[in-house]
Amino acid sequence: MYATERQQRILREARAEGRVDVASLAQDLGVATETVRRDLTSLERRGSVRRVHGGAIPVERLEVEPSLATRSGRLTGTKRRMAALVIDQIPVGATVVLDSGSSALAVVELLPPDRELVIITNSIAAANVLVTYPGVSLYMLGGRVRGLTGASVGEWTAEALTSVVADVAIIGTNGMSVNRGLTTPDQAEAQVKSAMIASARRVVLAADSSKVGDDHLHCFAELGDVDVIVTDTDLPDDVAAEMRAAGPQVVTS
Repeated sequence: MYATERQQRILREARAEGRVDVASLAQDLGVATETVRRDLTSLERRGSVRRVHGGAIPVERLEVEPSLATRSGRLTGTKRRMAALVIDQIPVGATVVLDSGSSALAVVELLPPDRELVIITNSIAAANVLVTYPGVSLYMLGGRVRGLTGASVGEWTAEALTSVVADVAIIGTNGMSVNRGLTTPDQAEAQVKSAMIASARRVVLAADSSKVGDDHLHCFAELGDVDVIVTDTDLPDDVAAEMRAAGPQVVTS
């Protein structure tokens, strides 16, 4: 069993049981306890579990859905590398629909302030930065603001996007898989993400590899609705191949 497969199994068990312990995992997987500890450390760095004495707890037990502040503090180096690749996908002078979330915020923070773009976003955090950029014409989508993510969501927000024709949509997700597509825990967030995808000629998904196989309640798109997936090099080769077979180009940082 490869390390990635082992870690996915550990994560599934942690979510099913509410916690895992090192000794039991080592016995079940037929590996040394040090191997299990390294796997748990890797999962913790990806933000999937929290290490505790003798084992680990899935982050879902600690926080039903991580806040924007929590997610922004995870994988910062990875997200900056991904952001640079996302920016390469944006033509000069383009109209961009920008999703909320930590990956989208990383794109904003790395974007040259004088780059000429029209940006439409539902993210308060992104708008607070973009409003200072002289090259950006900024449009803020209205609607109910969801405190956990700092994003406007729901019918008002989605309705505004029906009259938008964008060159590129930059989308984030809580989960992605070949079978289940792109998923998120909140229905109102899913509604807006779907509307963003429908508004754009080209869709770029920014999602680190920890999102793979992490399916949530609401599906807002299939992988085939996406043109480019920007992720990190921890994505297993076989998973990348399955994603490419579903339609999108997969770019790793």
